[in-house]
Amino acid sequence: MEDHEIVTLYWGRDPRALLESQRQYGGYCYRIAWNVLENQEDSDECVNDTWLRAWNAMPPQRPSRLSLFLGRITRNLALDRWREKRAERRGGGRVSLALEELSECVTKGDSTSEQVEAHQLTEAIGHFLETLPREDRQLFLGRYWYCRTIGELGIVFSLKENAVKTRLFRIRGKLREFLEKEGITV
Repeated sequence: MEDHEIVTLYWGRDPRALLESQRQYGGYCYRIAWNVLENQEDSDECVNDTWLRAWNAMPPQRPSRLSLFLGRITRNLALDRWREKRAERRGGGRVSLALEELSECVTKGDSTSEQVEAHQLTEAIGHFLETLPREDRQLFLGRYWYCRTIGELGIVFSLKENAVKTRLFRIRGKLREFLEKEGITV
């Protein structure tokens, strides 16, 4: 079934939308959740919560790329769950390492002005990613969106771990320079 057909099912409040979403994107969403949480039960729960969030979001939203829409929901749910767990035990892991690496380029804010700045930052990062060669963009997204480990990225891109680390370091440097040119303080 095509994405637009599944979205139409959501808009028509047809429960088959949930089944089709699970069938087509269950594995994709599970992988996103797993990369953040590294826990089967929590990952399964995030995926199930994704379908509920999608159900509640459509209508009014009508995503043109359902995979990205569902992936974003899953990632946000997984990060929320990760923060809850981290607050409980203050542990490390792949997500904290990825976020720590990016912290030198971006900051988190909670006030209204900081939220506006965060929106501007999101747009700027999107523009920055468009300037990167395809493989660098995929490395960046693999590490900081999908929270893949350095080892996993090395396997996917046929690179040694040190090469992955070096390229990510250089990409973060380019990001920092790009953001400074855009007038975004880091």
